[in-house]
Amino acid sequence: MFSSTIEGGAALMTAAVVTVSDSCSRGERADVSGPAVAELLEKSGFHVVATRIVQDDSMQIQNALVHLALEARFIVTTGGTGIALRDVTPEATEAICERLVDGVGERMRAEGLKKTPFAALSRGVCGMRGKTLILNVPGSPSGAVESLRAVLELVPHALELLEGKTEHS
Repeated sequence: MFSSTIEGGAALMTAAVVTVSDSCSRGERADVSGPAVAELLEKSGFHVVATRIVQDDSMQIQNALVHLALEARFIVTTGGTGIALRDVTPEATEAICERLVDGVGERMRAEGLKKTPFAALSRGVCGMRGKTLILNVPGSPSGAVESLRAVLELVPHALELLEGKTEHS
């Protein structure tokens, strides 16, 4: 679906998925969102190099993101973006990112609002750690996939910019 036009394009199209869920990490509930996100990424031309399930714990999320940023150029987290007390994914992401890309989260919420008013309660962010782009999507399978679809077309260009390809045609 997407193609990278710079040298090493295949390396740019590597992705990782992190499911943030207490119940999934304890084996009490099957992870449905992570596999749904991974499937969409694969269908869109990304090579998913890793998947993880972590608890709703800021340090666990941060550790997973820091380590996966060494393996993948695009990381998608699913879960922990709401307003419940245990929802700390955005704060954990912000803690390890050098810069945020506010428009990506805004676009996800704007698209989500077309389907449900509850999209306004999602706090997912997008940021950069080195040359890796990190995106938070909701934990529900439909919310995760719809949010990712809303911004997926932006990702290859963002990765090229992070790689240093900034010429304009």
